[in-house]
Amino acid sequence: MKVAFLGLGVMGYPMAGHLAAGGHEVTVYNRTAAKAERWTGEHGGGRAETPAEAARGREIVFACVGDDPSVREVVAGEHGALHGMAEGAIVVDHTTASADIAREMAGALAARGVGFLDAPVSGGQAGAENGQLTVMVGGERDAFDRAAPVMDCYGKAVTLMGGVGSGQLCKMANQICIAGLVQGLAEGLNFAQRAGLDGDRTIDVISRGAAGSWQMENRGRTMCRDEYAFGFAVDWMRKDLRIAIAEARGNGALLPVAALVDQFYAEVQRLGGGRWDTSSLMHRLKRAP
Repeated sequence: MKVAFLGLGVMGYPMAGHLAAGGHEVTVYNRTAAKAERWTGEHGGGRAETPAEAARGREIVFACVGDDPSVREVVAGEHGALHGMAEGAIVVDHTTASADIAREMAGALAARGVGFLDAPVSGGQAGAENGQLTVMVGGERDAFDRAAPVMDCYGKAVTLMGGVGSGQLCKMANQICIAGLVQGLAEGLNFAQRAGLDGDRTIDVISRGAAGSWQMENRGRTMCRDEYAFGFAVDWMRKDLRIAIAEARGNGALLPVAALVDQFYAEVQRLGGGRWDTSSLMHRLKRAP
């Protein structure tokens, strides 16, 4: 297909690369033009100066940017993608954002005859680089059926969750689960080390039982070594939790643990760890007297 990709961050850059490797004709846009130039140097394809230019003549326009205002800018802003899209095209937004912005963009695009899917992803930078992302999608079935085979270029599981906004709601549930899990892992490993147990050996044993998780397998050992200069940043996790907590206020869901862990992440930010991996919850426990 002829596609565009808007936003070449740590996730978007490799995702767009998988599209090119999958044989699709890709035009990219990035706010920092140098990164777009580097991408085209590696993968071929075209580079555009604006989202509208990137979207012109494209069947699907993918986006992966930072937050609600960024989505609004690249999709419906003065130079947004919708100004370059033809009727029948589709926007697939991989940004982790609110369900409200998904519904807003779907409405704006529908007025132009353009489809919209909110499709946040899970799997982190490694998942993006290895083409092993989990993609949670909200939108109409016909748009999903057209876009899903293309998303398979970087997705190990691409699932339609329901109508517009459902992908974002599923991602909120994902982040709520991760917040509590990482805090529990940090407490357990910190306890083990203070009790005189070897951290790596403890992980080897308990990861084979009911305590095992992706976080333990992929982050446990680095947590024991107090290493966090990689992975999904605390700043982004706080953004995600803010969105989830706001949504919960509207639907009546109680999030006592997520709200508490959000404040723990605020403490990590005050310690200078805004760009550290989310597993840095361990660091604040190690610092405790």
